[in-house]
Amino acid sequence: MASSNGKKSPAEIAQLARRQVEELFGKPVESVSAVARGEDDGWTVTLELLELPRIPDTTSLLGSYEARLDGSGDLLEARRTRRYARNQADPIQRRDEQ
Repeated sequence: MASSNGKKSPAEIAQLARRQVEELFGKPVESVSAVARGEDDGWTVTLELLELPRIPDTTSLLGSYEARLDGSGDLLEARRTRRYARNQADPIQRRDEQ
C-alpha cells in the first residue's frame, strides 16, 4: 500500500520487481530475498528465479538476480549475481555459522 505521500511501500516495490523481472527474463520468480531503498529514492530488490527445473526438485538451478527500480517502481536494470543448485547452502551463511 502506498504511503500518504504517494511513495510506494517495500511490498509494492517487491511485487513490481517480481512482475517486471519475470517478464524480462521469462523465468518464474521463486522468492524475493531482499528489498532496500537506495540513496537516490530508488530501490534494489534481490529475487531468486528458477532457471533450470530438474527432477528431483532439489537439483534444480536457481539464479539470484538484483533489480534496480526507480521511486515509481519502473525497472532500470536487472542482472544475475549468482547461479546455484537449490540444495546448495549459501557459502556466506555457512561462514557466519562457523
